[in-house]
Amino acid sequence: MVAKVLLRLLSSVDADFDSEFATLIERRTIDENRIQDAVAKIIADVRQRGDDAVLDAIERFDGYRLRADQLELGREEIDAGAAQLPDPERQALADAAARVERFHREQAPRSWTRKDAGETLGQLIRPVDSAAIYIPGGTAPLASSVLMVGIPARVAGVEERVMTSPGQTLPPAVLEAARLAAVTRLFRMGGVQAVAALAYGTQSVPRVDKIVGPGNAYVQEAKRQVFGQVGIDAEAGPSEVFVVAESGADANLLAADLLAQAEHDPMSSVVLATPDSDLAREVVAAVGRQIGSLARAEIARTSLTDRGAVIVCRDLEEAVDLANRYAAEHLQLFVSDGNRWLPRVRNAGAVFVGPYSPVPLGDYIAGPSHTLPTGGTARFFSVLGVDDFIKRMSLIEFDAAALARVAPAAALLADLEGLDAHARALRARAEPGGDPESKG
Repeated sequence: MVAKVLLRLLSSVDADFDSEFATLIERRTIDENRIQDAVAKIIADVRQRGDDAVLDAIERFDGYRLRADQLELGREEIDAGAAQLPDPERQALADAAARVERFHREQAPRSWTRKDAGETLGQLIRPVDSAAIYIPGGTAPLASSVLMVGIPARVAGVEERVMTSPGQTLPPAVLEAARLAAVTRLFRMGGVQAVAALAYGTQSVPRVDKIVGPGNAYVQEAKRQVFGQVGIDAEAGPSEVFVVAESGADANLLAADLLAQAEHDPMSSVVLATPDSDLAREVVAAVGRQIGSLARAEIARTSLTDRGAVIVCRDLEEAVDLANRYAAEHLQLFVSDGNRWLPRVRNAGAVFVGPYSPVPLGDYIAGPSHTLPTGGTARFFSVLGVDDFIKRMSLIEFDAAALARVAPAAALLADLEGLDAHARALRARAEPGGDPESKG
């Protein structure tokens, strides 16, 4: 009975399935209207009062008071805090950092040019000058997120990499990760006030060009409201996983994989789709057995009850189609022949293939960033990477002969659009006796 309450068991052949599945999708979304005004007021206050507004917000929401000169951690404080981390954990972070850096160095885009008959065309790649790395606080020290966001920024060549995370005292693991990621400045602040301070600048906090990293609904709404003033990354809200499992998969492992995401947050979303009805029931039962031993059992219980489901499908084709509709942050293909199904995958933040590729592998040490689009935005957003910290600029250089070949067509197009000055700028260079003051 307990297991049945934890995870709803759905069937794709039921008459009301489309409605039930649509509800699963919609439950991941946040009522933005409910928080927009509250977020806007905090942003406006920070713009007007700077540090004082940030410090007041920290006291109001986090429950402690700081002075302006305590917002930024000095190098000695960072080193002393990081030194408290035991050696095994320090080595694990170092191993993860090395793998994350190796992956993202392969990913880094490069400038290129092509020269042909007097034309030089190309693309110039430049990093943004400054970026803010937002790391949530809460009950778990998200040291891994520091590496997954901070290292791609460093590989991209961002000169000023500002990290911010709430807490009077930041956990040793977070401080050590900040050292490994080589952040250039570190602030102890979070929430809307941190986003606003980084977007507009205060007396103590520098204004940046881009703000990236995960956060709660208020942080995500704040990033949306300051977008345009600064760049932002993809939506990175509560964790979610969609698992596609073939017949004969291990029910206990599947239950463990669902719980691994459910324990993140009460608003995490976990869904399993399989054509095997017996396996579906076994997974539901296994979840009920395993959850009691978790330290974060109540968080996982809320997630499973409110936003979880096990779906019995007609076949694996339908299961993958449902996964594409759901567009999950994490898609786990618990199948023996991943190459057969990967071509059908269109929408996911990251794809984990086979029984030996659980999502926590990607959370910590596989190499790709674990900062992924959530809430269905994997339909149009991508995993955070080096690309998020660079700008692409087009390069165009023609000599006189090359211009003469293409200018007549360009001038005709300008005439077509009624833009006389465009046409004159072309003809003045390309036609004999061309005169920019001519009406022809």
